[in-house]
Amino acid sequence: MGHWEIFLFFLIIAFVYSSVGFGGGSSYLAVLAMYSLPYQEIRLTALICNVIVVVGGVYIYIKNKQIGWKKVIPITLVSVPMAYWGAVLKISQETFFLILGITLIIAAILLWIKTETKTEEKVSQESKSAILGNSFLGGGIGFLSGLVGIGGGIFLSPMLNLMKWDTPRKIAATSSVFILVNSISGIFGQLSKLSVGMDYFRILSLCLAVFIGGQMGSRMSLKWNPLVIKRMTAVLVLVAGINVLMKYW
Repeated sequence: MGHWEIFLFFLIIAFVYSSVGFGGGSSYLAVLAMYSLPYQEIRLTALICNVIVVVGGVYIYIKNKQIGWKKVIPITLVSVPMAYWGAVLKISQETFFLILGITLIIAAILLWIKTETKTEEKVSQESKSAILGNSFLGGGIGFLSGLVGIGGGIFLSPMLNLMKWDTPRKIAATSSVFILVNSISGIFGQLSKLSVGMDYFRILSLCLAVFIGGQMGSRMSLKWNPLVIKRMTAVLVLVAGINVLMKYW
């Protein structure tokens, strides 16, 4: 598989993931893992691509007033330092791919589960205990995200849907913000311990691919059936997780 095939893969992944409020980091990792690249470079590339994809999505969600900041801040406030901590933690390549494969399979199961849709009328104000619970949830997912090299939305969004946390649109918007801040935090963590050279041409070309795909997907997010896209994503993530485990375990 040549460079242009990888470019096309990244464009399609960004398009699909951004349409449901994700960055696509998990699948970027899976694709790059097939090429036996240094795993530090794999994680850094995935995080940078995440940021590029979700920036457009966050802008659109803010423009459409889909982000409830009073509920978003408690989840993201703890997750940012935890994502940085996860990113700077030193783990072996074998441990990294084992954790990645397992987390992808778990994420696929969570994505497949259909939950009851919550309407605007059913959304209530957060209690203090709920805010504390959201902070712990965000912190835990943030740490795992930094460790693996993803934004964490692929875990956060299904969990919030299971909790009936808010409407699907606002959960997607919250996931986009979560992915953005945790990916940035993870990037700083990765840069603090970088010990290998970077292929900057490859990184820049893949950034271009996800920018194009992400812009297209973000604009489709208000028109597509979220359940269909999530289940398509679940299949993609499941296959990626199984492939990673088969190759590296």
